[in-house]
Amino acid sequence: MDLLDFIFRLGVLFAIYGFIWALIEFGLAILSMGSNRTPLGVYIFRAIKYVLLVDVTFLFCYNLENDHIQLYNLGLAGLVLLTYFIGKLQNRQQQAVFVSAFGSGMPNLKNNFNIQAELGVIGLSIGFFIFLIAYPQFSYNPLSSWFHESILNIEDTPIFGFIFKIIGFFFLLNLLFKMLNGFIYLISGRPLFQMTSGFRKFEKDKTDEFDDFEEIN
Repeated sequence: MDLLDFIFRLGVLFAIYGFIWALIEFGLAILSMGSNRTPLGVYIFRAIKYVLLVDVTFLFCYNLENDHIQLYNLGLAGLVLLTYFIGKLQNRQQQAVFVSAFGSGMPNLKNNFNIQAELGVIGLSIGFFIFLIAYPQFSYNPLSSWFHESILNIEDTPIFGFIFKIIGFFFLLNLLFKMLNGFIYLISGRPLFQMTSGFRKFEKDKTDEFDDFEEIN
């Protein structure tokens, strides 16, 4: 039960962090007058977001143990972070497929997806988490401390706290499902549920039709 409670609280933390970060992005979008960011700027901003999330998560683990960190909690938090980042990567891959398939009819949609940059940001974030395990004193800074305290304050509010706890519950279910799927994939070579994209099938069908037409000619 402690394990589930720990993952649940991490889900609440991630949900509130995402909410605060969305407000920050909205404010920056207003200040920039809606100008589009370059792909490099997008990934730099995402790296900051992920690294700060890692720092806040580390502080959360540190706070749970009353100034004493257990490697078990840190290992579990690292696994949750990695699963969370990979889930975000998969979502962006699906969005990139959608833009590639239908973006020509929607000029406002741009495909800025770069798998090397995505993996680089994730690697940087996990590397920073390992760095904090070795040097926990670097986890304390005004920005991460402000995020950590703000998240705890929001979690304790009657209404918003309840809403984010519901989100945390579904985060827990989703994470357990992904871990189970990954475990079954490791032991059997096939996931319990095959997550295939309809857009890829759509593109394959179009390619097959085109090839048939070429053969006829």
